[in-house]
Amino acid sequence: MSEELLIHLGREAVMTMLQVAGPLLLCGLAAGLSISILQAVTQIQEATLSFIPKIVAVCAALLFFLPWMIQKLVHLTLFLYTDFRIFIT
Repeated sequence: MSEELLIHLGREAVMTMLQVAGPLLLCGLAAGLSISILQAVTQIQEATLSFIPKIVAVCAALLFFLPWMIQKLVHLTLFLYTDFRIFIT
């Protein structure tokens, strides 16, 4: 296995990981930011108040993006398994 191929495989794996985890992380970030702004405006300084909206937002995003996420992961898996003979030479 050449160094270029190894770098390409690593890059594909990292990019797929970022693409799959990105929407969930962004939804959690948006929910946390909106709750933090609401807490700052209303001066409610309860640290545990933002956990439930973040969990709900991430679960909703997971249900919405799950088919696309599975498609991306299956695409990477098929790429790895169909070109497996290249990796062992």
